[in-house]
Amino acid sequence: MKLTVFGATGGIGQEIVKQALAAGHQVTAVVRDPARLTVTGDALDVFRSELRDAESLSDAVAGRDAVLSGLGARSNNDARTGIAAALTRPVLQALDATGTRRFLAVSAGPLAPEPPDQKFLHGRVMVLINAILKPVYDDLKVMEAEIRRSGADWTLVRPPKLLDRPVTGTYRTALNVNLRGGSTIGRADVAHAMLASVDDPATVKQGVSVAY
Repeated sequence: MKLTVFGATGGIGQEIVKQALAAGHQVTAVVRDPARLTVTGDALDVFRSELRDAESLSDAVAGRDAVLSGLGARSNNDARTGIAAALTRPVLQALDATGTRRFLAVSAGPLAPEPPDQKFLHGRVMVLINAILKPVYDDLKVMEAEIRRSGADWTLVRPPKLLDRPVTGTYRTALNVNLRGGSTIGRADVAHAMLASVDDPATVKQGVSVAY
């Protein structure tokens, strides 16, 4: 496939690029600072952009089979500026202008409903986490709403706490509900789940929770 990856210098984004190249896909990595992209490959094109202008992104998304985004806030301070929504907005506009439809984006587990039988302690822990990271989740809520209103064939991938560990390919997924007891997942496995969802029609216009 021909894939474009936004947020390609982030922890999940670099894994998407690396795994996509290893699987034989052609990848365009959209980055603000090419020096931060450590992945290389013959099938990799690096596209530099500040991600503020939809028209400038047209060449990066036109004719692609799918566009994957790891864009998001790096801190609460970033989130308070609404950075995830702000950076995603021109991407959606570029998709609409070029007719590219498949779009997958990383969001966060706490934005999915909790299962009815989730343990009480886990629920209390999630309330605490949500309070600490409220600016991040508020930003992602706006981003999610704009993605859902778009004309894209979208998928929102919602991981819990992220870990740095090698890809395993062994994790659980659920549509539109959090996974019972699912509190962690590696960034590499989030990338794996996103790539696996690209051509899975069951995930189109759905939220996909992913966790160990």
